[in-house]
Amino acid sequence: MAGDAIGRYLERLRSERGCSPRTLASYRLDLRALADLALREEAAAAPPGSAEPDWSAVTEHRVRRWVAANARRGLSARSIARRLSAWRGFFDWLAAQGEAAANPARGVRAPRAARRLPKALAPDVAVRFVGASPGEGFEAVRDQAMLELFYSSGLRLSELTSLDLRHFDGPEGASTGWIDLDEAELIVRGKGGRTRTVPIGSAAREALRQWLALRGAFCAAHPHCDPRALFVSGQGRRLANRTVQLRLKRLAIVRGVPADVHPHVLRHSFASHLLQSSGDLRAVQELLGHASIATTQVYTSLDFQRLAAVYDAAHPRARRRGS
Repeated sequence: MAGDAIGRYLERLRSERGCSPRTLASYRLDLRALADLALREEAAAAPPGSAEPDWSAVTEHRVRRWVAANARRGLSARSIARRLSAWRGFFDWLAAQGEAAANPARGVRAPRAARRLPKALAPDVAVRFVGASPGEGFEAVRDQAMLELFYSSGLRLSELTSLDLRHFDGPEGASTGWIDLDEAELIVRGKGGRTRTVPIGSAAREALRQWLALRGAFCAAHPHCDPRALFVSGQGRRLANRTVQLRLKRLAIVRGVPADVHPHVLRHSFASHLLQSSGDLRAVQELLGHASIATTQVYTSLDFQRLAAVYDAAHPRARRRGS
């Protein structure tokens, strides 16, 4: 069957590499597309999935043709790149099993994706948004602490929701992130399992102190409150990512921010504003937890865009461009 080699490969990914069900489902779709393309060329009359393709007959030329066909059908450059990555891994495995002589997808590159710059709030908008009066009550104080921490430390959404009150190491496993207010810093484990230490700004520390006082009283009255989680819901459970996203959107609307605000907007704002003020790209890379400086360099383009906007608005000759 067409899924025989693919099925064995997916089982290897599950058992040896510990891939998640979602990752395996994505691989399965991409490899099924590969099998269907191969079968279609081998026997046009045979319905897709009816037989095992001759994987040893797949050439680099055929893979290039299939990539071009995907592009013509409107598949995005990002999706094609993901599909090619799945194909390369599969052919590497086939070669290791002696079922293919070489990897025909190894030298094929996906179409170049259009470069999308991250969105960031203007510095004055960010300061007004984060610095607005938070109000009183459990959710208001908690949400303000989250907002301050996002903008103060440039955290990813999953990094913030995984934060513990302090470092724990017990039956439930060791903490992957925690705060240390005495040292004004937090420790998080980001993408690729990289751990980094990030400073906590003074406004964020004060917001956290107010939240911790309220959280302590709340958890004392609710025995089922999560003893580890820094940010908890009204039911005492660790906040879910989706809840944080919705709370930030609501805060932005209430505070009159003219943008679609989500956690990554605040992370981008943190990075671009820090770079504008310091010019230290390497420091921004370390604070964001990027493995490569190339990932951080996108913020230099953001900074140039801001400078270009100032130039166009202020320089007397620049205003004549459109006339």
